[in-house]
Amino acid sequence: MRPALLVIGHGTKHADGVAQFAELVDRVRAAAPYADVEGGFLELSPPPIQDATSRLVAAGHRTVDVVPLVLVAAGHSKGDIPAALRREELRHPGLSFRYARPLGPHPALLAEAEARVLDVVPREDWADTAVVLVGRGATDPDANAEIAKTARLLQEGRGIGTVETSFISLAEPSVPAGLERARRLGFTRIVVLPWFLFAGVLPDRIVVQAGDWAGAHPELDVRVAGLLGPTAALAAVVLERWTELEAGDLRMNCDSCAYRVVMPGFEAKVGAPQTPHDHPDDPAHAHGHGHAHVHP
Repeated sequence: MRPALLVIGHGTKHADGVAQFAELVDRVRAAAPYADVEGGFLELSPPPIQDATSRLVAAGHRTVDVVPLVLVAAGHSKGDIPAALRREELRHPGLSFRYARPLGPHPALLAEAEARVLDVVPREDWADTAVVLVGRGATDPDANAEIAKTARLLQEGRGIGTVETSFISLAEPSVPAGLERARRLGFTRIVVLPWFLFAGVLPDRIVVQAGDWAGAHPELDVRVAGLLGPTAALAAVVLERWTELEAGDLRMNCDSCAYRVVMPGFEAKVGAPQTPHDHPDDPAHAHGHGHAHVHP
């Protein structure tokens, strides 16, 4: 039996977003010809999770691996999608799912974001440019913290003047507030960078809010960068999350660990030995017996 992969997106009423999701699923399918790959949406647009699951069950699968196509772990990935999968298990007795972690601030996706900035501002001007990274926003502080982490990871080592965090819904600072913060820091060139995969209502709202704010500040150069999109890099990250799941290697934040992953400006850290800080209450340290370890 071929392995089965179900890619689950949130869903959108935006036709372009639906088409981009389908393109991404096709890319994953093409990169994994050894597997049965289906895609389904949690809500708002077809195909629903139910239909995608039914196709895999009809093909004979009783174990289905799932990659949630979300950038941060919030309510959808923590509660809504698992609940939907449980419903499918009840609908198809004997069916079970294995669930991968969200995409997160993967280095490949950060590189895609970097490319979107490069599309609108040449690299030689980055030091004088502020980027306002816009996340979806959630009532989950862990999810919102991931956006702040993403902003910092994007700034480190790339020579961007600053990367400010903002949200389009449910959390602060808002897009206008993020733009205002960049203005107060003295930047006259600002790039609004949506941290979104595909087209949708919220990305469109980002464009509108950025345009309105720019219209009220004609002395500033405000540019809106593109979305991450259904790229080969995104498909590769989906497959990486699946590979982790199959191997039982559900790591934490290793994607953004400078000791494991080559990151701009920190290349020498990869594999470097680590020693703990000396602590005055630890007699071993007082004698210079610090313990060193290396990240594999």
